[in-house]
Amino acid sequence: MTLHTLNRPPSDRALLDDCIAALVADDTLLLLEDGVYCALAGLELPAGVRCVALAADVAARGIGDRLATGIEVVDDIGFVELCCHHSRVASWF
Repeated sequence: MTLHTLNRPPSDRALLDDCIAALVADDTLLLLEDGVYCALAGLELPAGVRCVALAADVAARGIGDRLATGIEVVDDIGFVELCCHHSRVASWF
């Protein structure tokens, strides 16, 4: 299981496409910083991939009420728990 962190907006399409292509079942995609804007679009992720967004970044951008269905929001403690739960972390930036 890999935790993938993405901090780029959906306008960085090549990076987003590469990230999505690397995801497999039981991986988690964590959206950070401007990456939380990806949570507005309703990403098409492979089956079995969990998608979460960092609460502080969602709040800072004022988009909490517009997140796509199925996007979970985690706080900093949840972020640390994700890092501990996954055997690898891949950062996309």
